[in-house]
Amino acid sequence: MRVLLIGANGYLGRFVADRLLADPAVQLTALGRGDDADVRFDLASGSPGALTRFLDAVHPGVVVNCAGATRGGARDLTRHNTVAVATVCEALRRSGCGARLVQIGCGAEYGPSQPGSSTAEDAVPRPGGPYGVSKLAATELVLGSGLDAVVLRVFSPAGPGTPAGSPLGRLAEAMRRAMQSGDGELKLGGLGVQRDFIDVRDVARAVHAASLSAAQGVINIGSGRAVRLRDAAAVLARVAGYGGALHELDGPPGPLRATIGHPRGESDHAAPVAYPYPDGCGSWQQADVRTARDRLGWRPRINLEESLADIWMEAACRI
Repeated sequence: MRVLLIGANGYLGRFVADRLLADPAVQLTALGRGDDADVRFDLASGSPGALTRFLDAVHPGVVVNCAGATRGGARDLTRHNTVAVATVCEALRRSGCGARLVQIGCGAEYGPSQPGSSTAEDAVPRPGGPYGVSKLAATELVLGSGLDAVVLRVFSPAGPGTPAGSPLGRLAEAMRRAMQSGDGELKLGGLGVQRDFIDVRDVARAVHAASLSAAQGVINIGSGRAVRLRDAAAVLARVAGYGGALHELDGPPGPLRATIGHPRGESDHAAPVAYPYPDGCGSWQQADVRTARDRLGWRPRINLEESLADIWMEAACRI
């Protein structure tokens, strides 16, 4: 099976590439903006015609699109998350390769949900920010394209390679700095939110399964369990061997206090700074993952403690 992977040098794309390369039946070609791609192509500025010619030359059986942007203004997010997907869909429609499309969506497309609930694929999406809007628009383009296509809505990815600017990445960096400076107290903010964390290696397994399946439409990829960021901080402290006190700036009183922020310093005497989770999904998000189980034969294997241990290992290397 010849697979064209778009965005192979991104956070998710690297693990998807590793997973596909481990399958001896897969011939992988990487397309992207970086120098390490087999073919350099910018989806946000390249023409569908140019991509069509490449598809006709390579003739993949599956196209996996992991490319996109998670940060930036509405204009940049629209270019990289929506216009880029429109280019992929149009090129596939024009091409004679007949490839199946596996598009990586995100849980932010759903927006805020009711605490205690699990979000299924038939929920009405109400994204709470420009990132979710741009990804939802891309999903709608894929679903309306008439292509053999599936969209995997990935919830909150975690594990090795987690970006330093993400909530879990910031949490690990704050703890690293506290340990490096010998600070016995760590003040953090924004730990009240609950998210469905899923390891990037499990995401890569889901992409592989979707590439081989005939499933279409939208499929949620998550752990099926919401975890409070405060609890993730406690697990990370245990994994890291941090014996100091965690104090939550914006949470209720109690023995465990935590947030995503910075070690104690002079600035802490001012009003505390909140660090909101940047996906526009409010205080709670939890995936209903029964469709992935039933249609892909996929279940998550890696627990959050292992994901956090890998995040910490990378952070600790910077000490």
